[in-house]
Amino acid sequence: MRPVPIRPADTEPSPVNEAAPTLNWPSVRALRAVLTALLAAVLVGSFVPAAHAVAAPGPARTATAAALPSWPGNSPNTTGGTDYFIDATKGSDNAAGTSPKTAWRTLDKANSTTFAPGDRILLKAGEEWQDEQLWPKGSGSAGKPITISAYGDPSAGRPYIATNGNVPNPFNADGTKNPETVGRTGSIVLRNQQYWDINNVELSNDDDFATNITAGTYVRDGIMVSINADLLKAGEDNIMDHFRISDVYVHNIDGPSYWQKIHYGAVDFQVFGSKSYKDYGTGGYYFKNVRIENNTFENVELHAIQFAFNWFYDRTADSGQYDESGKWHEGWEQLWVRTRDLYSRDVYIGHNYAESIGQGAIQLANTKNMTVEYNEVNGYLKRYDAVSCALYLWAGADSVMQFNEVYGGPNNEYDGTPWDLEYTNFNVTYQFNYSHDNAAGWMAYMGNSSNSIARYNLSVNDDGVLVKNMLSTNYSPTYFTNNTFVYDGADLDYVHDETFLSRVYFLNNIFYNTSKTTATPWYRRTGALRQAVFSNNDYYEAGGTHSSQEPADPKGLRADPRFVGDPAKYVTGAGVDRIRKAAAHFALRDDSPLIDTGRYNPHLGTKDFLGTQIYYGDAPEIGVAEKRIGTQVTSPVDDDPIEEEADNRVDLALGKPVTASSTHPGANGTLTADKLTDGDLTTRWAAADDATYPITLDIDFGADTTFDEVYLDEYTDSGTNPRVQSFELQRWDAGTGRWVTFASRDTGIGHDLTVTGFGSVTASRLRVALTGQIATEQYTPTMTEIAVYHTTA
Repeated sequence: MRPVPIRPADTEPSPVNEAAPTLNWPSVRALRAVLTALLAAVLVGSFVPAAHAVAAPGPARTATAAALPSWPGNSPNTTGGTDYFIDATKGSDNAAGTSPKTAWRTLDKANSTTFAPGDRILLKAGEEWQDEQLWPKGSGSAGKPITISAYGDPSAGRPYIATNGNVPNPFNADGTKNPETVGRTGSIVLRNQQYWDINNVELSNDDDFATNITAGTYVRDGIMVSINADLLKAGEDNIMDHFRISDVYVHNIDGPSYWQKIHYGAVDFQVFGSKSYKDYGTGGYYFKNVRIENNTFENVELHAIQFAFNWFYDRTADSGQYDESGKWHEGWEQLWVRTRDLYSRDVYIGHNYAESIGQGAIQLANTKNMTVEYNEVNGYLKRYDAVSCALYLWAGADSVMQFNEVYGGPNNEYDGTPWDLEYTNFNVTYQFNYSHDNAAGWMAYMGNSSNSIARYNLSVNDDGVLVKNMLSTNYSPTYFTNNTFVYDGADLDYVHDETFLSRVYFLNNIFYNTSKTTATPWYRRTGALRQAVFSNNDYYEAGGTHSSQEPADPKGLRADPRFVGDPAKYVTGAGVDRIRKAAAHFALRDDSPLIDTGRYNPHLGTKDFLGTQIYYGDAPEIGVAEKRIGTQVTSPVDDDPIEEEADNRVDLALGKPVTASSTHPGANGTLTADKLTDGDLTTRWAAADDATYPITLDIDFGADTTFDEVYLDEYTDSGTNPRVQSFELQRWDAGTGRWVTFASRDTGIGHDLTVTGFGSVTASRLRVALTGQIATEQYTPTMTEIAVYHTTA
């Protein structure tokens, strides 16, 4: 196999204009046939090269001295530790192992050794270890990591560990995880160890990649780094510090294409425990100070890189929790990672290449202070039967994903997008990313998050759903700013497919439809954009006809942006380290009508995709690139907040007291009726589980009040559907001391129901009487808001 190119750390190397090959690996049986033929050749005097189980056409494992630097093991050890050498051909496990001439032979010798801080385990370049696994023991220390690396001939290929699936099963017979074997599934394994550097090795872990695994429990990894909470002794560290994984090539890792409630792949960092997360302490059980960079991953299941899911029985009935505002989080949403401070932290993932990945390529979770940049994903969800996305963070915080390129995604109704604003993220930003030719769309979007931002991203031919799903309300608004979307309206499913449940701002984006026959389809559900505010966007239709669904945007444009490059000739193959070349193609010409027509907001940040400071001239540009035209505004001020562009009618019920005939006692007492008139769609009231219909909600205006419109909104979330089938609106008649019905409906409430047509009503109190439940619903109603307006003079 060829040596995989090491991608340089600088961000602007020379262009690369080659497509990475698709690798078709032969089966073991086929290789045995080849080896038999080669053996026959030996018998007649021919030379037979070394063979290994997954050798195949594709990357050659030799190189010239000019192509690769001298291996790290050829240089002196600067940490003061001992070097141990392993040579699969000429070594001996009876030797000392401390020089190339006294090298060990097998990885088992290293596995039975406890190494000290500063030691190095050096594998000979060009050598192979078939059916072996490397699990050296011990931990390094600050400034003295233990290193796994290469030594020997600079012209030889990386040392190659082909584990061929010979790893223990992490499951017991009853399907539970086995604390003894979970996490031991890698070609290289580290468990409850820290201060390790791994570099310049080649790994695979499959016996027959050409045959897809469709049954059974198989978990295989390239590098598996784990914290096993069950095996930590009292007083031992439960926080693992310092890991460096670089310049490794991992390929051919197979596993079932269905969910086994465990993650696996080329590089995995995971935390395991056999009990509920509540049975472990807080403030620990995480990794810190991790760098994963300059690696190449091909043909792996499930992931290229997977980080720190904490599967402590988090899907049981008692694993969910309410937050401080009363919002319910299912256990799998992992709010407990935040409340118990289980985040891994200070993680860098950069300059990695992933091709033909079975599920989500770079799937990250439970991490804060993470930077993920300059990663390239070429094909994901290639074999997995369920949903995922290419590169995303789940239940994370204070992290940024930038300068990544993703293409070759699947056509998938659920998720399947290159990016994902996932559940329970706090302060997570996607910026300066480039995605193209992903059939499922651009961005999945779940909710229960705070301060989510997607800005200055470029999307070309992500012709599924641009912003897919919105299954939960958020703690604070989400901002989509200065993104450029180029798509074919005839292939695009929708801009948005579900219903935004809380406020979303679309600011300074370009929606460029190349179709000359089909206008942009904006949504499939009536009211889908009810919580979306659009301002200063550009809506370009190549066919000249705009959709009736196009959102209201009084400050928007319908102009040709006049890009520098032809949108049909967008950049591919330049390499992720030249990602700005792709963005520059969609910069604006000097005569573009989009110059100085955007709107400043602090969520734009300080730089555009090309690194230009924001902003020059009278206002920011629309799209991914700012022009240096006009005087730079060095300290921008938001003197026209988009956040103030909302319904400015007077809500006559705002802040008025509400009395409910039934209130749910859960969520720490936060599901009270006063939430119905607080003007906040992210808070809610809920009836008790044993409530019977009719359930009444009485608003006291304090004085006679005239109104002609009543707004009602039910709460929905993941697993929570609308529940009310019928209701009545009633006014208090002070003269008779009775409630009088003036409007009724039997077609449900759902979201954003405005009831009109009853003329003007004057009363000091309003009752909303919920009289019937949807037949298919089991639980009692829960609502976010009741608003009352007087719209006529």
